[in-house]
Amino acid sequence: MTDTPPDSPLHALPGELPLFPLNGVLLLPRGTMPLNVFEPRYLAMVDAALAGGRMIGIIQPAADGTVGLSAPDGTNLYRTGCAGRITGFQETEDGRYLLELRGICRFNVSEELELRDGYRRVRPDFTPYHLDLSPAEEVEIERDRLLSGLKGYFEQQNIGADWDSLIKTPDERLVTTLSMVCPFDPAEKQVLLEADDLAQRCKLLIGFVESALRADNDNGNTALN
Repeated sequence: MTDTPPDSPLHALPGELPLFPLNGVLLLPRGTMPLNVFEPRYLAMVDAALAGGRMIGIIQPAADGTVGLSAPDGTNLYRTGCAGRITGFQETEDGRYLLELRGICRFNVSEELELRDGYRRVRPDFTPYHLDLSPAEEVEIERDRLLSGLKGYFEQQNIGADWDSLIKTPDERLVTTLSMVCPFDPAEKQVLLEADDLAQRCKLLIGFVESALRADNDNGNTALN
């Protein structure tokens, strides 16, 4: 980890982060995510987060053969995740926690710490992703191409959408939301997470959507043509 200026917003981020590994789940900066927490170890994790800085790290288990983080609980993880702040909390009658999480900043795992109450903890390195903390920059994206591909993709995946609202959604929110909610495979989700910027993430998103449509057509479904 490199030194950061004393006035850097990175100093407001935690030096220790509990992890919530979720396969195929993507959290991005400025994105929002609902979570249903019921395992005892993760209930304990949420309790600890609420008592502290209200931050947890969303990270994916690594696929077989993927170079990732070896695990004390037997599950390998990717080395990059996203820290989110708990912005909404509700406890159900059956003891579950319903959370709303807002993405704050991506991180690389610098060091893994001992398990606590069954959940994993790390020292995160936010430095490579410090721009996540800055206001979103205006960049040009292939918006028309993205929206055009989404029509067929949503039909293919049986996803309902309010197109009037979708068309009015600002670029960053559109790309962030689509990256998080579209049912891409875990490796594709990880690539979207690690994209350098909004323009690259949009290009990746378009590629995954168009690839799914081509595969569907190759399998003989021409209804989307």
